Amino acid sequence: MEGKRQAKIARLLQKELSEIFRRQTAALGGVLVSVSAVRITPDLSIAKVYLSIFPADKSQGILENIKKQTKTVRYELAQVVKQTLRKCPDLQFYLDDSLDYIENIDRLLGPHKEDDEEKKEEE
Repeated sequence: MEGKRQAKIARLLQKELSEIFRRQTAALGGVLVSVSAVRITPDLSIAKVYLSIFPADKSQGILENIKKQTKTVRYELAQVVKQTLRKCPDLQFYLDDSLDYIENIDRLLGPHKEDDEEKKEEE
């Protein structure tokens, strides 16, 4: 269970990381990186950052690039949150594929949904 302090810091990190990625990806054009969730350990030493990247076909390459730039991102984050946090947590980046998972379920259920709608119309 996540404590109040963990939740507050996770929200702060999510907001600031989103802004950092917005600035960095503005130069790329056509790529959108959003921070979907941040989970932080109870000792506040590690933050797991879940990223949603659009377009999906470029997501692996962009994620690898972000992982290579982890130190730079952490430094930029530390500059922003230095008034709030004494020590900036280590960052671990993961691809958030929950939207792809939901889309796949919708695609699989798609024909069944249409059949249900037709039955309702017949009644």
